Amino acid sequence: MTTRRDIDAFLALKRIAVVGVSRKAASYGRMVFRELKRRGYDVVPVHPEAAEIDGIACARRVADVQPPPEAALILTSPALYAQLGAEAKQAGAAALWFRQKGPAIEGVAVVDDECPLMWLKGAGWIHRFHRRLRQWSGTLPG
Repeated sequence: MTTRRDIDAFLALKRIAVVGVSRKAASYGRMVFRELKRRGYDVVPVHPEAAEIDGIACARRVADVQPPPEAALILTSPALYAQLGAEAKQAGAAALWFRQKGPAIEGVAVVDDECPLMWLKGAGWIHRFHRRLRQWSGTLPG
């Protein structure tokens, strides 16, 4: 179960591999990638086919990210979560964030089923509103 401590620990890490960031400019993954980059995170796009995303060279696999990432944000199909989580751990990631419900992976902190944009300081109004709704409904991690 995701805790607030897990979320804060993940967001405190600065070198993040963004696995499955889309080549489509208007996608959710690209929006998250751009926002992390804008906020000073050292983001590395990981995509098996793209050469670059927003002018940053893509790694084909998490293992190809050099220097290794501190964390990995995994935005792929949930069917790939266990495999990609294990690869990210092996590559040196101490924390993983799965867009949807993900597997527990021994030895790394896991955040799942949360929107990273909702947890960034100074988030946009829609993300603050979403967070407030979750707080009112009692589903916000404590």
